[in-house]
Amino acid sequence: MQGYVQVYTGDGKGKTTASLGLSLRAAGAGLRVYIAQFIKSGDYSEIKALRRFDDLITIEQFGLGRFIKGRPSDADIQAGADGIAKLKQVFAEGRHDVVIAEEGNTAAACGLFPVETLLGLIAARPDAVELVITGRGADPRVIARADLVTEMQAVKHYYQQGVAARIGIEK
Repeated sequence: MQGYVQVYTGDGKGKTTASLGLSLRAAGAGLRVYIAQFIKSGDYSEIKALRRFDDLITIEQFGLGRFIKGRPSDADIQAGADGIAKLKQVFAEGRHDVVIAEEGNTAAACGLFPVETLLGLIAARPDAVELVITGRGADPRVIARADLVTEMQAVKHYYQQGVAARIGIEK
């Protein structure tokens, strides 16, 4: 089986949702999935839901759970480095079929690690592994190396009290 590199980027909603949907489909097919969430920290709805599939889907967070404006702190940078190291370890162990760097594009754009680190991750991907990188601001070099790129476009984003608010989608 040949794996590919997928990128979900853009200013619209749905990048994480697309990668999580892919995770569920993969688990349904008996594939093992590893998700590294950069920047995020906390018990989000997706974390709670994915616990139900912990025999096939592993998710770990490598972030301090806050927006990064300006230069990231040393702790933010270390968390990003820890996430990259874990992804490389996951590749080396060879136990996962789908590997997701959730908010990987954003982490690079914010300076948690250079874009060359993401490019190195793409190069290190074992042939059979599907690598998914999400987040706004995908670097053109990452886009060029990907096999599939989807840009989410914000057309209308209006939320009131309803399902979106209950599941934690931000306004």
